Amino acid sequence: MGVVTHFPGARPLQIGFDRPELSRILDLYGRMVAAGLWRDYAIDLGRDAACFAAFRRTAERPEYRIEKRPALRLKQGMWALIGENGIVLKRGHDLGPVLAPVERRLMKLVDE
Repeated sequence: MGVVTHFPGARPLQIGFDRPELSRILDLYGRMVAAGLWRDYAIDLGRDAACFAAFRRTAERPEYRIEKRPALRLKQGMWALIGENGIVLKRGHDLGPVLAPVERRLMKLVDE
């Protein structure tokens, strides 16, 4: 029970995030909330892509969108980091390097 089997060649009705992927994204979200940079998020699970959007404030456009498009996995990579203006900032085959520019914002220089 709990196992979904798709027919060969049939496209799934909805693209979603796996548990490790969503865990990694929500971990980053939690750290950004703790730093005071983000306040809200939205998840859109569509037919072609799954999207996680992070907002500075609820009424604005998302500051970052993390998209998973399995149709591009053999070409440019299925992960994309999209900025507030809709420009693709980073694209790749793995989630870690795609999230690196956002994680870099959390690093602070410590004086001795």
